[in-house]
Amino acid sequence: MVIEAETEQRRCAILKSLVDNRYRSQIPRVVDSVVSSCYDRDCFDHVDAAVIPSRESMIKIIGLVKDILFPGYFGEQTLDRNNLRYHLGSEVTKLFELLSEQISNSIIHDCSRLEENCSECIDRGQAETITFLEKIPMIRSLLASDVRAAYDGDPAAKSFDEIIFSYPGIFALTVYRVAHELHQQGISILPRIMTEYAHSAVGIDIHPGAKIGKALFIDHGTGVVIGETCEIGDNVRIYQGVTLGSLSFPRDESGEIIRGKKRHPTIEDNVIIYSNATILGGDTVIGERSVIGGSVWITRSVPQDTKVLIEEPRLVFKGKYGHLFPDYII
Repeated sequence: MVIEAETEQRRCAILKSLVDNRYRSQIPRVVDSVVSSCYDRDCFDHVDAAVIPSRESMIKIIGLVKDILFPGYFGEQTLDRNNLRYHLGSEVTKLFELLSEQISNSIIHDCSRLEENCSECIDRGQAETITFLEKIPMIRSLLASDVRAAYDGDPAAKSFDEIIFSYPGIFALTVYRVAHELHQQGISILPRIMTEYAHSAVGIDIHPGAKIGKALFIDHGTGVVIGETCEIGDNVRIYQGVTLGSLSFPRDESGEIIRGKKRHPTIEDNVIIYSNATILGGDTVIGERSVIGGSVWITRSVPQDTKVLIEEPRLVFKGKYGHLFPDYII
C-alpha cells in the first residue's frame, strides 16, 4: 500500500506539472499584452520619469514628527530633562535625512528637466527641510491648543494623555498641520500623500491647503471632510460627518475645471457644527459664535450669533402589532 500511495503521489505531481506548464507557457503572451498597454496614451504609468515621494518613507516621517511634536508620548518614552536634548537631536537629524530626500524627490518630480540627481533640486530640498524644521515650535503650540480644545469640549476626556494617545481628531490635525506647512512652502505631492494617509487611518479628510486656526476640536471625526480652500477660525468645534465642501466647480470656456479659486466655505471663530451638517460654497461664510445643527444643508452665508436648525420631525411610535400610541405621537 505504501508503494501504491507513492505511485499515486508521483502521478499527481506529474499531472500538476503538466497543467502548470500549459498555463505558465501563456504568461509571456500576457506580459506582452501588459507591456503594450503601457504605450496607450489613455492609460497611466510612471516609466521614464523622475522618482516620486515614497509613501513608506512618509509614514516613517510622520512617526518621527509625532515623537518630536509630542516627546515622550511616542517612540522613546523614558525621557527626562537630562537626555531630552540628545533624544530630540537624534530624532531631528533622522527627520532631516528622511524629509529632505522626500522633498527633493517632490521637487525633482516637478522639475522640467526631470534629472533625478539634479543638485539644485537636492539643495533646495534640504533648504526647504530646514525651513520646515524651524516651524516645529509653532506647530507644537497649535497642536497644544487643539489638545486643550478637545479636553475642554469633551466631558469623556479624562486627561491630556488620553487625547494625545487615542483621539483620531488629534492624529488627523497633527498630520494636517505638518502637511499644511509643507504645502505653504510650495512642496507638491508629499503633503497630499500625508493627509490621505491620515484619512485612510482615521476617516478624517483634511486637505493640506485648508487654513485652520488654533484650538480646533474634531469630536469623533469619522466622515469629516474639509476642502482645499476652506478657512476655519479659532475655537471651532466640528462633529462627525461634517462636510465643508464645494458647491460647484467653475469651468473655463473649454469646459476644463478652473483651479485655484475659492470653492469651500469660511467658518469664523467660535462656531459649532454638529454631526452630518453640510456647508458648501466659496462665498458661504458662517459668522462668529453661530451654531449649525445636525444634518443641516447650507449653501449661503449665516450671520454671526445665529442658530441654524432643522425643524423637529414628527415621530410616530408603533406597537408590536402595528397599532399606534396616540400619547406618543409627536
